[in-house]
Amino acid sequence: YQPTYDLKTNTISGAEALLRWTDAELGVIPPDVFIPLAEETGLIQELGLFVLQRACAQAMVWQKSGFALGIAVNISAMQFKQADLPKVVTQVLNDTGLAAHLLELELTESVLIDDTALVKQQIDQLSALGVRFAIDDFGTGYSNLGYLSQFSLSSLKIDRSFVARIRQNDKDLALVNGIIQLATSLGLHTVAEGVEDNQSLVLLQQAGCSCAQGYL
Repeated sequence: YQPTYDLKTNTISGAEALLRWTDAELGVIPPDVFIPLAEETGLIQELGLFVLQRACAQAMVWQKSGFALGIAVNISAMQFKQADLPKVVTQVLNDTGLAAHLLELELTESVLIDDTALVKQQIDQLSALGVRFAIDDFGTGYSNLGYLSQFSLSSLKIDRSFVARIRQNDKDLALVNGIIQLATSLGLHTVAEGVEDNQSLVLLQQAGCSCAQGYL
């Protein structure tokens, strides 16, 4: 679980559930290898459900310990295509007891342009329950800005490739500032991914970024 750090209150506000696989023979297998395989073989539904259940249960453990932290979970395009995501998420929330507003589901930009009507219907159903949605790796996908008003979103996650260069590259800093201003004007939170040094953190705070994630 990687903490999400609130840049306005300087406190940890939540965490993102990150799936990792260490095999006895193959060693560490990165997600960009095993996630596409899970989608290809049809195992992504079971894997996605496992992650969702574990993450929500962990958030409840934190809550019972006195920390009302939100939890973010990545959702793949294949999970949306099954068209039963609202039912699955509702069942997990009921089983774990986690309040819907403490769950944020992260999507990539490509998900939003793939079978838009089906995706929008499921997002709307879950948003009505209080579940929040974030666009992951914003700025690296199709970047059709029309979806920012079309879908019920709560956050934009600024891709680490931009964040990593804001100390050395004025153009990347300008891009990050632009994303933050765009999000703010639409009432969306911004989360900078891959923050690894204090200088970057200060630049993001000055830009008005809501939260940060990273090894720092």
